[in-house]
Parts: sequence; C-alpha cells; structure tokens
Amino acid sequence: MNTPAHLIFAATAFAQPDNRRRSLAALMGGFAPDFSLYALTAVSTLLLGIPAQTVFRELYYSPAWQQVFAIDNSFILWGVALTLSIWRRHDIWMVFCAAALLHLALDFPLHNHDARPHFWPLTDWVFISPFSYWDRAHHGDIVGWIEWAACAGCLFVLWRRFQGFVARVLIALGAVLQLLPTIIWRLIL
Repeated sequence: MNTPAHLIFAATAFAQPDNRRRSLAALMGGFAPDFSLYALTAVSTLLLGIPAQTVFRELYYSPAWQQVFAIDNSFILWGVALTLSIWRRHDIWMVFCAAALLHLALDFPLHNHDARPHFWPLTDWVFISPFSYWDRAHHGDIVGWIEWAACAGCLFVLWRRFQGFVARVLIALGAVLQLLPTIIWRLIL
C-alpha cells in the first residue's frame, strides 16, 4: 500500500482525539516500516544524485537494500517488540508496534515482485502475491481503487472523530497525500 494509506489506517485504528501521544504513536508506527525506504531514497536521489528510475528499478532490489527492508518489515521483530511493550505495560509503544504490524499486515498481500522478507530473521522467504497495490500487471489499478475507497471511508471516520481545526487539516492533508503517490509512481515508472 501507499505510505499515506498506512498512516490513514493506523490513525483510524489507534488514534484518539483526547490523546495526542497515542495518536502520534499510531502515525509513527504506521510509517515506521517505510522509513528506511524514504531514507535510502532521499540519500540516493538528493545527496548522491542517482536518478529515481535507477533507485526503484535497481537499488530497491539490491541485496543491501533488501536486507534493510527485511529488518523493518519483519513480523517477527515487530511481534517481539509488541510483546515486550505489552509485558512492560507501555501503552504508547504498544500502539506504535501495533500500528507497524497493521502496516505489515496490509502490505503482505499487496506486493508482487517488490515483496519483502516479512519473516526475517527466521527465514528470507518472500511471499510473491498475485496482487500489487501499484503494478497494473498484477491488478494494481483495481487494488488502487479499493485502497482509495477504504481510505475514503477511514478519512470519513477520522473527520467525524476529530473535531479540532489542526486535526481536520491533517486529515485533509492525508487525503491529498494518498492521491499523490498514484501520480508520482506513474511519472517515475
């Protein structure tokens, strides 16, 4: 799924209007499994001047990048972190880890040739889904519309749940950001 969708789903599942720390933890946890992709891409394109096409057609699939993705996309590692946060009764870390696991659960069935080893360090096995959230050759157009519809429903729930001006600006920004990756991916790839 597109990263903004993960933030929208995490906020819908875990954010609360009267608890900013919990809401921030939900958003950060929803983003955490994609952080390395953004960091590696930013360094590669902005600092090293590598074209985006090279980043997403070559570097993304390199063993070094895939090893990084194996760590921050591991059900095992996030599951251990969630278990520890429950054991320690640390609510904010529980939300953060649960949001990251929700991210992985939504990504798992929607990556084809760009899938990640979600069960590292136990195995490097990768589930190659017949569906992709972006690749038209693997139903990306249909999945994209389903993702957008689900996000629209979540945004509606968030709009009703959060009444504050700042929250509503962030919700509207979430809608815009959810639309942008569709446009950007078509330009890059």
